[in-house]
Amino acid sequence: MITGTKVELRPVSLEDFRRTYEWRNDEETAKLEAGTSLFRFSHVPFEQIESSYEKEIISLDKREEGKFSIYTRGEHSKHIGLIVYRELNIISRRCTLGIGIGDKEYWNNGYGSDALKALIHYLFETMNLNRVQLDTWSGNVRAIRSYEKCGFVVEGRLRNDAYIDGKYYDTVIMGLLKEDFKMREKRI
Repeated sequence: MITGTKVELRPVSLEDFRRTYEWRNDEETAKLEAGTSLFRFSHVPFEQIESSYEKEIISLDKREEGKFSIYTRGEHSKHIGLIVYRELNIISRRCTLGIGIGDKEYWNNGYGSDALKALIHYLFETMNLNRVQLDTWSGNVRAIRSYEKCGFVVEGRLRNDAYIDGKYYDTVIMGLLKEDFKMREKRI
């Protein structure tokens, strides 16, 4: 288990995976998480979620990607989201991250930032990666603020790359290096 201050990152159980049905079919939650891919990500039947557990979780090659459930810490812990690393490149020692807090009750309270910091610490210290990156659409302001809080910097923009609700948005590409993360940890 990977532990942060507010959260624990646990292996994804079938029950956790089933819970994503609600989040993926909530338009606001799905739009923030999937952006342009909303049409593929949302409006998913429960049976499809359940049947994809084997492929997406059980047969996962941990040398290339990892998926974790985000749980609150404490006596009454609660599953509130998912976090992943993917596109792991062991030669350049980097990967791409993705996160979604599905339970709206836990938005804007630092749970996503804490989960990111916990996973980043694991990736840099345990897996000895040198770089992590992620991207989101420019309209997802809350996510961008959370990423910046964790030390990510904007490294580029793909102009008018995302089309959401009849409007074009940029894709914002952000990165974080191990040395920068360590410097931030020392200051805190």
